[in-house]
Amino acid sequence: MSSNLNRNQHSVYILTYHLVLVIKYRRKVINEDIFDSLMVIFDNIGFKYGIQVKEANWEVDHIHILFEAKPSTNLVKFINSYKSASSRIIKKQYPVLKKSLWKGAFWKTGYFITTTGGANIETIRQYIERQREK
Repeated sequence: MSSNLNRNQHSVYILTYHLVLVIKYRRKVINEDIFDSLMVIFDNIGFKYGIQVKEANWEVDHIHILFEAKPSTNLVKFINSYKSASSRIIKKQYPVLKKSLWKGAFWKTGYFITTTGGANIETIRQYIERQREK
């Protein structure tokens, strides 16, 4: 995770997320070429939303992406946009996928996302509790 703080006109922030996207029916279709293509699409769409990839990796049926976003980023809109565009583009680039994903969808409907704050919740809770002691 970046130790540098991000700044905009009204705030200082670090907003880091871990996103997991799973292939429809957990089909084992991801290889290095497909993953690389998925990440190019992620970067292109992410740029429009102020999103920057910090780390990413894959297994044959899902991908993990660690990314930073801006406070104004609409994560639901971004993720839906990415899933829709990447599904369309990747199936066009790799027609062989139609054998495994015959109903059209590339991704499962849902996704997993979590924040990756710089401190654990207990540390933050203790910090807040001590504020009036000063």
